[in-house]
Amino acid sequence: MNTKVYEPIPARRVAFLGLGVMGGPMAGHLARAGHQVTVYNRTAAKAAQWVAQYGGQAAATPREAAQGAEFVFACVGNDDDLRSVTLGADLGGGQRAADGAFAGMAEGAVFIDHTTASAEVARDLHAAARERGLHFVDAPVSGGQAGAVNGVLTVMCGGDAEPFAAMQPVAMAFSRAVTLLGASGAGQLAKMVNQICIAGLVQGLSEAIAFGQKAGLDMKQVLDVIGKGAAQSWQLDNRGRTMVDDQFNFGFAVDWMRKDLGLVMDEARRNGARLPVTALVDQFYADVQAEGGGRWDTSSLIRRLR
Repeated sequence: MNTKVYEPIPARRVAFLGLGVMGGPMAGHLARAGHQVTVYNRTAAKAAQWVAQYGGQAAATPREAAQGAEFVFACVGNDDDLRSVTLGADLGGGQRAADGAFAGMAEGAVFIDHTTASAEVARDLHAAARERGLHFVDAPVSGGQAGAVNGVLTVMCGGDAEPFAAMQPVAMAFSRAVTLLGASGAGQLAKMVNQICIAGLVQGLSEAIAFGQKAGLDMKQVLDVIGKGAAQSWQLDNRGRTMVDDQFNFGFAVDWMRKDLGLVMDEARRNGARLPVTALVDQFYADVQAEGGGRWDTSSLIRRLR
């Protein structure tokens, strides 16, 4: 049941490209907030299913979805997918470069990218948008599938102040906070900081739970106690008990985390940052993948210790 309370703002014409586990509910919140939503998904059946649930309309290409939209949101898989929906390259199915969203957007329209991608592609697309009289805001999110479903994502943005100010109240339909952190690419860099923090936290929590179990402690009771002190974290509160129970068939997949950490390590090589713990945890996630756990939640790191 949807319990999100939407701030009353004028209805906007928007498009949403990519209706996966994140994009589908995010687009749904835009529709429920009263906006006129046109969706595009590479698998057309998923777009038709979304329309049946939320209303609005589906388009056959990103360009068609973007036509007439003041704001075009996207949440796709990676840098290449993002280039495809914006510029039209390698869309497949006989589609051409002219089928990208940028080709359909009116001058002054804003493209908001919620994909976790590289800072480099954000800067490239920001420049490409400006050449066409458009705006581009990189806006990766944190909060996972549950945050998307409940409309309480945290959105980290990079780009220009004016288009950010225009898109912020619209994006609040699926968010608890939408914040501009700097120039183009800053949103993606902030998401990398987020993933570095999570990698270290989950490994530390895995070691703590595995240690406590080896010591014969009732770890659910221990987690209840230490969760009231300095060890408290989102990961402990939301993943501690399921880690004790060896349950991982939900949440943010290891495959996705490895993609994100790959972006982190690439950026660290460019800027000279030293990330010894992050690099190690990335390899631990590779071990989990090798065990067949690519789709398990990231808390499955503890499997290596059992």
